[in-house]
Amino acid sequence: MAQITFITGGVRSGKSSFAQQMAESASPNPVYLATARVWDDDFRLRIQRHQNERGPHWINIEQEKEISACEVDGETVLLDCITLWLTNIFFDNQFDADRSLEEAKCEWNRFVQKDMSLIVVSNELGMGIHPVEESARQFADLQGWMNQHIARQASQVFLMISGIPVKIK
Repeated sequence: MAQITFITGGVRSGKSSFAQQMAESASPNPVYLATARVWDDDFRLRIQRHQNERGPHWINIEQEKEISACEVDGETVLLDCITLWLTNIFFDNQFDADRSLEEAKCEWNRFVQKDMSLIVVSNELGMGIHPVEESARQFADLQGWMNQHIARQASQVFLMISGIPVKIK
């Protein structure tokens, strides 16, 4: 069973940097499990920037949805991030939050059966403005429910605020 550290916070709060430092201190060759889907040129540049921030000692795996298919037993794994993973699931389920949550929980539960040290990055969407569009409100709900599911299973939970990690569990 995975030993889970969950890191959540707002956009540009320092989540990924904190998670990378944590993974590098735990393993000489951590696994970076990237869930991003390339939606446009801007997103491609964001992915490149993240890749450039990591050194060659990282083992990179790209998996948009089926994270349980990854061979990571015995590894230190940084999953970055739940929000992008959920976006892929939500989009592929035609913005159906209930079906997306069911799929995400099932896939997550299969994934965490692996024997690994898992560091998970997610976004805390519920602290911002209330979205105007229905699909955005449903996604914020989906994100919140999945964050709760993961945080319950985690042995450690950190909230990032302006680059400062606050341990909450």
